[in-house]
Amino acid sequence: MIHSSIGPMPASIYAYATFRPLNIFGFQVLSKRLLPTGASETGSTNKRTSLSFSTASANKPRGGLPRFYSEVLPTGKDKIVRIEGDEFWHMTKALRLGVQDRVELFNARGGLVEGVVLRVERSSAEIVALEEPLLLTPTGVQWHVFAAFGTLKGGRADWLIEKCTELGASSVTPLLTERSTLISENRVDRWQRVMLAATKQCQRLHQMVVKTPTRIECILPQIETSSISFLAMAEAKPIVEVLPKMDKKDGGLLIVGPEGVQILLIKRLER
Repeated sequence: MIHSSIGPMPASIYAYATFRPLNIFGFQVLSKRLLPTGASETGSTNKRTSLSFSTASANKPRGGLPRFYSEVLPTGKDKIVRIEGDEFWHMTKALRLGVQDRVELFNARGGLVEGVVLRVERSSAEIVALEEPLLLTPTGVQWHVFAAFGTLKGGRADWLIEKCTELGASSVTPLLTERSTLISENRVDRWQRVMLAATKQCQRLHQMVVKTPTRIECILPQIETSSISFLAMAEAKPIVEVLPKMDKKDGGLLIVGPEGVQILLIKRLER
């Protein structure tokens, strides 16, 4: 049995991993599949293990062109799509782009195409594709974040969504506790807009999914089936010391919350 600052840990939970690079979180490993201390390691111990979220070279801006979101992309070269709503306002009012200006369009699902503004109307703009659209699949480690942040105020929840997007998280799921207030659909919609703005800003091609708020009990099956799961906790071993001891993973879960969430989650896992 491993002991932590909040009491005994279940036998399936290994006491690992403070998230030193950001100097914010500590992580306890919740997965039975993690290599415990003293177990044999696979591969060279000197091999550097990436801690980054999913990234792709195509996520970088190409020539500094402004990038805009479009649910539908042109199907081929010389094909036209219409941009409306917030993206149209950003394009024509905020950036003051007009006819003959070059832009990039992406659909947040890996699609990307370069185009030029063909026509600007009162509430929409037409973009003609200058090339065949690209379609790229996600690469790198896919981390899914579960965080109890519904009570955060003053824009701090927006900041969390923004930074998870910029760091490359695959998804964020707000956690609900027994005493937490319900998270309204309007607030989730706002987080979707924050996520999309951050996606454009950091040049991601695949959007982070902001999932429906869920209670802690609902994530227990995912912890059991995930290849690796981390629980945020202070005074634990740096996460960068844990990952090199593991087999290569495609991703896992990062669970963040106050001490009450940690205690509740551990008790549920002991059952």
